[in-house]
Amino acid sequence: MADSVKVVTLGADLTQDQKNTMMKYFNVDSNQVQILTITNQDERDHLSAYVPLEQIGTRTVSCAYVKPTQSGGIKVRTANLNWVTCNMIATSLSTSGVKNCEVVAACPFEVSGTGALTGIQMAYETATGEQLDSTKKELATEEMVVTGNLADEVGKNDATTVMNNSKIQVIKDNVQNVDDIYNIVVNVAQQNNVNLDSDQINKIVELLKQIAQQEYNYDDVKATLEQVEQNTSGDNDELGDIDDEEDDTVNAGDSADGDDILNNVDNSALGGDIVESSTENPSLEEESGLIEDDGDDQSDGDLSETEEPQEPDGDETTDDSTLGNTDEGDIDSDEGTDDTENDTTSDELDTSALTEDQKTMFDKAENFCKGEYEGDTTALTTAMEDETATASVTLDAENGATLAKNVEKAYLKVLTEGTDSYQADGTETYMSTELNMVDKSMKEIFGLSADAQASPELGELSDDDRQTLYNETMKFFEKLYGESTETYDTTDADSTETAGGEENAE
Repeated sequence: MADSVKVVTLGADLTQDQKNTMMKYFNVDSNQVQILTITNQDERDHLSAYVPLEQIGTRTVSCAYVKPTQSGGIKVRTANLNWVTCNMIATSLSTSGVKNCEVVAACPFEVSGTGALTGIQMAYETATGEQLDSTKKELATEEMVVTGNLADEVGKNDATTVMNNSKIQVIKDNVQNVDDIYNIVVNVAQQNNVNLDSDQINKIVELLKQIAQQEYNYDDVKATLEQVEQNTSGDNDELGDIDDEEDDTVNAGDSADGDDILNNVDNSALGGDIVESSTENPSLEEESGLIEDDGDDQSDGDLSETEEPQEPDGDETTDDSTLGNTDEGDIDSDEGTDDTENDTTSDELDTSALTEDQKTMFDKAENFCKGEYEGDTTALTTAMEDETATASVTLDAENGATLAKNVEKAYLKVLTEGTDSYQADGTETYMSTELNMVDKSMKEIFGLSADAQASPELGELSDDDRQTLYNETMKFFEKLYGESTETYDTTDADSTETAGGEENAE
């Protein structure tokens, strides 16, 4: 491990400013670390066996800073991740075969953190030059997902406690019998006053059965698992009992530089009101509101704080140099283009957080809205790339402008919020998560979803007209995302039975 390096991973779909923000938060520049770019395909390769593609989404924004160490177990700090916690990451990472390291997992704005483990594992392998066992990596990913889903139902702390403490007994006592594993899970849940149903228990048992087959050496995972146990049980006064040598981990020279990346972050880079957690400071979760007493998952909330972290970083132009070796240098000029185009979008809508591709898509959507709702034929034919395109329903100027603005706002929210917060409900029509999110937003605007009322500007329209506007709107977005199965035909809207036509009508 003496030849190991520190590695930073950056989500491929972050803007240059957001990447600079993360480097500022990690408190490093490019000549101090090796930088990896994590793509959406990387996340799909790691997660698709356990997480539906619509939940993985199409954008990767989570980042990580990883430093292998010589002892002390796995130490983790998180920021702006509201579905996974430091303890979930630490105990899952131990399953992947990692023994000792420091990890900071974060994002410039609040996301679930579903894909955090992907970047961490890739960073660790790069830092050490060693490949983790593929089976153990898959089990670690499955453990993260099982624990996270359980947390949605019983709470993060209780879910982590049951999973981690059961795993301790299974590995420590080398338990292989399924019935014995079942009894361990039931007993751990009862001892910690966690109510589990049979389905929840069986999922944990099945995972632990596979973990048991890997025959882990308990000494390799002891420091991490017992630290997590004490963090989640609240017995933090006994941390020194885990292992005498651990107290000196940071100061005794885990790495050549002897620094502690967990406590060297710059919180000011992310602004205020960030959710945080740290295996070395268990109270941080409660102080920042990450841990709740019940099973309500914060990731269901509004994650539209995309632009918030950029405010404190707006004048950090010197940070551009931190990413000089990352093949991302061309993004700077794109960001300048975005800034100059804001005035053409709206005085109210801020598109500065969009990538170049997202900005192009948003501009097309804006043209469509001007054409379909406000009667601008040139804008509509440009958006649809069809010289015969005409508006399907005539709206008065005021209502048309209001509807256009509402649709633009809804689409901008989808682009900036990302797909981490999306929860599939089984009614999805499209392959693209973003397109499913757009579809749900449009149904709400046009009053076509259950219990939804149409926006006020549509109040004078008939049900048929609202349905027609919705159909035409979804035809545009289908075309934008390449999921339309038939050529757009404005002369016969009723003949199109693609995903945005009759199949989406309610």
